[in-house]
Amino acid sequence: MKSLLSYFGVVVLVLTLSCTDVIDRTPQGEYTLENFFQTEEQAVQSVNAVYNQLRQWQTHVFSFIGMTDIVSDDSDKGSTPSDGFFLQEIDDFTYTATNVGPATVWEGYYTGVFRSNLAIDRIPAVPEMDEALRSRLIGEAQFLRAYFYFNLVRWFGDVPLILEPFPTDFEIPRTARDEVYAQIEADLRAAADVLPASYSGVDVGRVTSGAATAMLAKVTLTRQDFQAAADLALQVINSGQYSLLPSYTQIFTPEGENSSETIFEVQAAAFEIGGGGSQYNEVQGVRGTPNLGWGFNRPSDDLVTSYEAGDPRRDATILYVGEVLPDGSAIVEDNPNIQGERYNQKAFVPDHPGGNGNGPGNIRILRYADLLLIAAEALNEIGQSEQALVYLNQVRTRARGNNPNVLPDVSTTDQSDLRQAVYRERRAELALEQQRWFDLVRTGRAAEVMQPLRPEFTANKNELFPIPQSEIDLSQGALEQNPGY
Repeated sequence: MKSLLSYFGVVVLVLTLSCTDVIDRTPQGEYTLENFFQTEEQAVQSVNAVYNQLRQWQTHVFSFIGMTDIVSDDSDKGSTPSDGFFLQEIDDFTYTATNVGPATVWEGYYTGVFRSNLAIDRIPAVPEMDEALRSRLIGEAQFLRAYFYFNLVRWFGDVPLILEPFPTDFEIPRTARDEVYAQIEADLRAAADVLPASYSGVDVGRVTSGAATAMLAKVTLTRQDFQAAADLALQVINSGQYSLLPSYTQIFTPEGENSSETIFEVQAAAFEIGGGGSQYNEVQGVRGTPNLGWGFNRPSDDLVTSYEAGDPRRDATILYVGEVLPDGSAIVEDNPNIQGERYNQKAFVPDHPGGNGNGPGNIRILRYADLLLIAAEALNEIGQSEQALVYLNQVRTRARGNNPNVLPDVSTTDQSDLRQAVYRERRAELALEQQRWFDLVRTGRAAEVMQPLRPEFTANKNELFPIPQSEIDLSQGALEQNPGY
């Protein structure tokens, strides 16, 4: 095994159940890749394992937050000065190819790719299975594989494109990003064709056709195919499947999970035994009494001053010392060990079983307001500025709430001015939701925005992260490093 250690390190799926005879030491309930995909239930379990990867430390927790929010102008590392030094390097743009962050997400996302590939490869051969369920499960796995690759290609550029669970060649070079994007789009289109519009009961939270189409709109916007992005976004908007919640603050409460505004979010639950939570909430929680979090992902001074006067979203996003916690349980106390102390209120969760490491907060990946702004941006770029204003102002109307004196409707139809208005709105609406860095890079503004704040930022280098040096070393020359690292 020469390369992609994180991918091939998960190829053995063995679930050992209790033996029926304590004298007979031969395992009686051992599942292997040869005997596992035999029932409909096992097919469902294989896709559930892909969803499970979304909650893992390597996928959506520490390094993920660092490489989306902390790297951007929206936040600083936070916590105490000596804690989490690899994130300080990311914040300062002094990281190298040996930084923990890129290696961690590389492992997490390629593990997700492997699990997706395994399900896509083996579910077609499961005997005696409901055919509609078979198609749906494959579609879910295709969506998730597309999502894993979407983040990988945005972080690293060209990445190895692996579409089978067990490649015969372990020395896999990087694939041109256009080819990776083509596969992402193909997976999302295939998923949209077979997935249902909604679910009920225990299946709520699974991927829908609307999620696949909306994610495809986001992908095509990233690739600057503005006509496709507009068409896809409008398809979802006109479906009537989604709507904005009346209150912006409500989105980030337990009651706001899987709401009418949800297009796709990672499901989490804090059970008394066998927790289904994640550490996403803990690492961003108030450090010390009363919340006992870690205090990372501190809203930056630049973010604080970026909001329009009176924008209620600032207070709904940023949690200050002396402020009452969102659930009313206590007041945020000063921590003398933290400089410029403040926190990401969107990541707050009330007290729950299993400790803070078992966080029950769903992770919002794509919500309806984001899609409305995708539509606004794309429509403006194809010369339909009047229609773009409709969707931009829907977001602002909800944000202003009952105060008509703030956030007036945008009225300009000048393409350049409206473009900047959409960019500003995306920042205010989606702050600290792990969107900002990708927006800066895809719009070509990373150097312009970051260099005044972080002089160490190097154009044509820091827009991408380095391929982990451990993977370079293992590849025997098959993987080449990104420029500048």
